[in-house]
Amino acid sequence: MALTLPKLPLHKKILLALLLGAAFGVLFSVSTTELVISHREQDGSLRSETVEKWDSFDFVESRSDSVLASFEGDEQLAILSYFRNIPSPDRRELSLRVGWKRDGSPGSVSRRFDHPLEIEKVRTLAVLVKPLGTLFIRLLMFVAVPLVIASLIVGASSLGDLRKVGRIGAKTVLLYAGTTTAAITAGLLLVNVVQPGTQLGEAARGKLMVEYQGNVQTAIEQETAIDIVDTLVNVVATNPFEAIATGQMLQVVFFSLMVGVSLTAIARDRAAPVVAFFEGFSDLMIRMVGLIMRIAPYGVFALIAATVAEFGFEILHTLAWYAGTLIVGFLLHQLVTLGTLVRVLGGLNPVRFFRAMRPVMLIGFSSSSSAATLPVNIATCRRELGVPKQIASFVLPLGATINMDGTSMYQAVAAVFIAQVYGVDLNLSAQLTILLTAVLASVGTAPVPGVGLIMLIIVLRAVNIPEEGIALILGVDRILDMCRTVVNVTGDAVVAVIMGKQEGDVRELQAEAA
Repeated sequence: MALTLPKLPLHKKILLALLLGAAFGVLFSVSTTELVISHREQDGSLRSETVEKWDSFDFVESRSDSVLASFEGDEQLAILSYFRNIPSPDRRELSLRVGWKRDGSPGSVSRRFDHPLEIEKVRTLAVLVKPLGTLFIRLLMFVAVPLVIASLIVGASSLGDLRKVGRIGAKTVLLYAGTTTAAITAGLLLVNVVQPGTQLGEAARGKLMVEYQGNVQTAIEQETAIDIVDTLVNVVATNPFEAIATGQMLQVVFFSLMVGVSLTAIARDRAAPVVAFFEGFSDLMIRMVGLIMRIAPYGVFALIAATVAEFGFEILHTLAWYAGTLIVGFLLHQLVTLGTLVRVLGGLNPVRFFRAMRPVMLIGFSSSSSAATLPVNIATCRRELGVPKQIASFVLPLGATINMDGTSMYQAVAAVFIAQVYGVDLNLSAQLTILLTAVLASVGTAPVPGVGLIMLIIVLRAVNIPEEGIALILGVDRILDMCRTVVNVTGDAVVAVIMGKQEGDVRELQAEAA
């Protein structure tokens, strides 16, 4: 009988890939004392030479021979950053002077490189596999826009006839927006207090800041120019197809919501084919995400290997701080915010509520899917919490589509965490942009495992945080996905209880249980 090895679930594969990638990066680490200089010789030929263990590295103006900048032997990344910020035309009048001290002898020797074209690190095997990780990132971005469009149109159109359910629909959406905003705000406050991204060692964090200095400067300049009023006005695109083509996510979200809501205002026989098309297209995109996630372990391996090879193993220990911050945030929102809402607005004892919700939370935790948990959630709200059938059947499916308290908190905390690791200073305007983007992105988050990662990229792009940073959190993303799904489905049930109470149709057992 042949021996067969059990297949590992995806989250274990990703965690294993992270560990193996880190080990691979350590094994094939990039030397911090070597640089490859590509330059043009006097006869016009191109040549690449490797210099190592220099004591001085000067940038010199060719004609006047004056020193523009000088660096020492342990400033490899500073040298690279300085050179990259020099415009290409100015490099024609530039020379490099690399010096070494003589062992046991006075004086030093130097080597001059005229007309430098490129300065880069010596590439190891760990760095050479990075394009695989870049491909994984690009594939995720490839499906982001069509997934948002399809999911939002289907979700908004599910409101039905607005003339009949306008009151209930408006109150439900307002409550969902309120709990989502509360979750994001709590997450932002917590991550700014704990600052898990700053737990990275000073040396490694300094290297990251130098390496991404150009990105950081660009982000700071753009954030300084942000105006909240202009941002809100610009949500409405003058050309929605241009917004789709250029990836303007807030404009895409608004357009999709308008299309979905407008579908409810036309004849049902005219709207049905459109809704059916986007339902099928949404399923197609979700299936595509599933296919892309199959290569997630390889993408994570490549990204982590390259990161560790360039910056060292120390970068990975921040995962514990990041995960802990998120879990504390989930617990606070679940027990304090949602517990208070169900008591004050729903008239139900929180202990009674959470006890009845145990099977729902267990299914949500094990499946990581609000959609898979929906039938159990509807049955529990109706049978155990006294929510009327018509309320549960409307509010809970809508919540599974547009309400993602846990996911939205995750997006906000993860975005700020990655920004802290890369040294991007997020001012108040930037964090308000994160809040707004996360609220709108949570509406378009499909209720299946792993899709929250797509929405995280949208949030990162909104405030110009390096998208490659998601490789830092993928190793623990699966367990956090399970935790945030519990918060998602609990938030759906809380709003269902409140709506039942507000409409005056809740059974007497709810009052007795309170």
